Amino acid sequence: MKKLPIGRQTFSEVMETGYYVDKTNYIEMLTNIGTYFFLSRPRRFGKSTFLDTLKDAFEGKEKLFKGLYIGNRWDWSKKHPVIKISFGGGIMQSTEDVYNKIRGVLYFNQKHLDIQCHNTDPSNCLAELIQSSFEKYKEKVVLLIDEYDKPILDNIDNLEVALPVREILKGFYSVIKDSDEYIQFTFITGVSKFSKVNLFSGLNNLKDVTLDERFATICGYTHNELLDTFRNRLEGVPLDTLKSWYNGYNFLGEKVYNPFDVLLYLDSKQFKNYWFETGTPSFLIKLIENRKYHIPDLESVQLSENLLNSFDVDSIELETLLFQAGYLTIKNEFTFGQKKGYNLQYPNLEVKASLTDYILTYLSKSHQKKELAQQKLIQILSENNIDALKELFYSFFASIPYNWYTNNTIANYEGYYASIFYCYFAALGLEVKPEDTTNQGRIDMTVVYANRCFIFEFKVNELTEVGSAMIQLKEKKYHEKYVGYASTHVDSGTVKEIYLIGVEFSKTDKNITVFEWEKVN
Repeated sequence: MKKLPIGRQTFSEVMETGYYVDKTNYIEMLTNIGTYFFLSRPRRFGKSTFLDTLKDAFEGKEKLFKGLYIGNRWDWSKKHPVIKISFGGGIMQSTEDVYNKIRGVLYFNQKHLDIQCHNTDPSNCLAELIQSSFEKYKEKVVLLIDEYDKPILDNIDNLEVALPVREILKGFYSVIKDSDEYIQFTFITGVSKFSKVNLFSGLNNLKDVTLDERFATICGYTHNELLDTFRNRLEGVPLDTLKSWYNGYNFLGEKVYNPFDVLLYLDSKQFKNYWFETGTPSFLIKLIENRKYHIPDLESVQLSENLLNSFDVDSIELETLLFQAGYLTIKNEFTFGQKKGYNLQYPNLEVKASLTDYILTYLSKSHQKKELAQQKLIQILSENNIDALKELFYSFFASIPYNWYTNNTIANYEGYYASIFYCYFAALGLEVKPEDTTNQGRIDMTVVYANRCFIFEFKVNELTEVGSAMIQLKEKKYHEKYVGYASTHVDSGTVKEIYLIGVEFSKTDKNITVFEWEKVN
């Protein structure tokens, strides 16, 4: 059995392993419909490999494509000079770092094409490289730009650096439009979609295929691709569990698996948060705190098409960044008037459990206490000891140092306490439904585990009357929705017991003041 292409990004290296998922049909589609393209996908999603596949196709490396879709459909007699620019490696923390990176990639391309720039200015050098390549090789140039936005994203939490970096890149990319007569094909990839006005000024014919249904599976693995390409690795693999952990990314077409997760799982056969661990969403946490975001709302995000598609360093929407970075994906599309909108959700169990656990660590400020509390929580649920649930959370809130509250604003809004509860259950990978809609209203949170359903209502004493949480649960008859509920979640099963739990907090005491529960069937 050959090795999996873990850590391999070049097309030729992946082909050598025998585990290449054939995406070459998209090369034919792209070249048939246009010249300038842009694609946004989350990190570690196969963008670099696809870009390298484009490079080898345009350079005429026919042998590599034997047996693939495009193998006998491509004109291999034409070999185009390819300029490939990648900002993927390293961290750029200053404008000088960015300039050095640009100089480095330009030098690499000059060596590769055996052309020397006479102009040392990066923008002018790129323009000279494009024109000189055309003149030397008598064919139009293919321009491939990978991770075009990384120099900005490396500094997303530092406007003093991010804004000048944006201007550097804007000037660098501006020469593309003026070099149109020498360009055969351009493909640009990145994680985020920054405004065309601010980064690709004048490149009005840049076609964005990020949410084009025809290209929904250009990166990532569909379920059938997984079964076909990795069939000799799937013996004994619980496919339904694999799907719930790593599938679910939706770009307005068939859902796809995160390829990075799939490869590492097939290597170890252990379900872990492989993709999540490759990036730290610390900037997202800062946005959550600054905007006092109600964490359970991450399960019911709505965005207009305009907000979903772009942002800029001085105007960032949290939900947009969550989508473009891969922490949320499209659930469905809707229209309002003449506009489009999207409902977003977590793509899969890995992302939901990992992100909520990361947020919980921040909210609790004690990784060790959080871990111990999570272990205790599972034990409590398994034993169905609801009184111990109160003791667990009361002890947790009491353990948070007072100076944490004084130094942070996130605890000063009413959703803080409900967010703690939500993150604890969601981070364990349990079936958790916040803002759960019924015909009588919205349940604050529902948890289904081991044939039991726990229905929570949260109140803050300073805003409501004492005892109102349990009163609302009974009056609204929220439990009726879950009588005989049959879950498909691995830990849930068919509901046989339902519990109402009313929890009330005091912003003054910073803890639980009322915890009432009642079994209703």
